Amino acid sequence: MSDPKLDEVEALLRDVADRVILPRFRSLSDGDIEEKNGPGDLVTIADREAEELLTPAFKKLAPGSTVVGEEAVSQGKISIDALHSEGDLWLVDPVDGTWNFVQGSERFGVMCAFIRNREVVKSWILFPVDGRCMVAEKGAGATFGGERLGLHPAKPWAEARGDFSPVYVDEPYRSAFAQAVEESAGARAGHCSAYAYGDLARGLIDYVVQYKMTPWDHAPGQLLVEEAGGRFGFLPGGEPYTPVGRGDRPMLGTASAEAWQGYADRLMAAT
Repeated sequence: MSDPKLDEVEALLRDVADRVILPRFRSLSDGDIEEKNGPGDLVTIADREAEELLTPAFKKLAPGSTVVGEEAVSQGKISIDALHSEGDLWLVDPVDGTWNFVQGSERFGVMCAFIRNREVVKSWILFPVDGRCMVAEKGAGATFGGERLGLHPAKPWAEARGDFSPVYVDEPYRSAFAQAVEESAGARAGHCSAYAYGDLARGLIDYVVQYKMTPWDHAPGQLLVEEAGGRFGFLPGGEPYTPVGRGDRPMLGTASAEAWQGYADRLMAAT
């Protein structure tokens, strides 16, 4: 098995972003944008072309590996069930935060994770407009723009700020979480997992509440956040996140692992 190097993958992400993503930022025509499963669930020519470039390049970096890309799954080219297999896999979200990208917001990213035997061992989030990349390796820590990320203090819930969007959340969780969030210091609806987890790993926010379990949205961020001293866990009991296809369910990520249980208790109190 070949182990991809962190800097090689970062260079690949940058090259693809420079070639097919950034040239289309704030330059998309109506014909470059489509809806997939409903209003707000968008895909652009940049998403598709980026994934088409990344897929063979990932396979070359890790011969024998399988690539599970968001757009390939959407088009039926590969099954999400591939994530349950042994061996080396890649998860890729070519443009995370596509809605933001279409609106001209800089808050989008390129996300990928390298998985070995159903465990994320390396991950990357590139922020093309910012120009910096967040990188993590299991057991070796996480960096942002080459600077090592450190531990973050646990804050009381009343002082904690987060990222939460109720759009895809089913009841009773939607109402319960909205009530709990109002009792915190506030939460934004950022519409981009790349920025949510990037800000969480840096300690710029304290929690992220998720519900829709599309694995390319979470696997890269999980390793980055945990290597920076945070914690991921499903609600209510804290079951660890694993990068496989599954039904939607509530999940909490915290910048401080120590804060996870207290935040979980507050979120679940009204359910």
